[in-house]
Amino acid sequence: MSGTGNRESVFHQSVLIDKTPLPSSIPSVPEVGATSAPLMSASFFIGDRCRAYSDDYMLCKHESGGKGEIDCLKEGRRVTRCAVSVLDDINKHCLTEFRAHWSCLDNNNQQMWHCRAHEKPLNDCVFKSLVPSLLPIVPAYTPSTLHTPTITTKTQLTG
Repeated sequence: MSGTGNRESVFHQSVLIDKTPLPSSIPSVPEVGATSAPLMSASFFIGDRCRAYSDDYMLCKHESGGKGEIDCLKEGRRVTRCAVSVLDDINKHCLTEFRAHWSCLDNNNQQMWHCRAHEKPLNDCVFKSLVPSLLPIVPAYTPSTLHTPTITTKTQLTG
């Protein structure tokens, strides 16, 4: 118990299980409950919908100087909650296609190129069923501004 205060810790084989409850200020959130194959299959959609939450979390970690384990739990929980919502939506609207794609990934050592035939029906289903809730709305025409490059030579810098 040295160095842990009044925290009770349990060792189970080589894993440390800390039974200390989280502070009430940190919202509770269920675990994602998915293995690597479904997470990899849905990673594009999770990344797109959860980008703002992920950016907040990474900013918190950066501002904490790498010591933000407790300080950034609230932001981390938001990322987890968002990922769970994406998986729930995909399971609700595209379960057959999603299961075929992640099963292929699971059976092919997570190598995406083996599963392109299953990826297209999943993408088609998600874009047809979930696009308004997953992707940001972009105007039909967004003008771009071209800037002429400024070339600086060595003589311009020194003199």
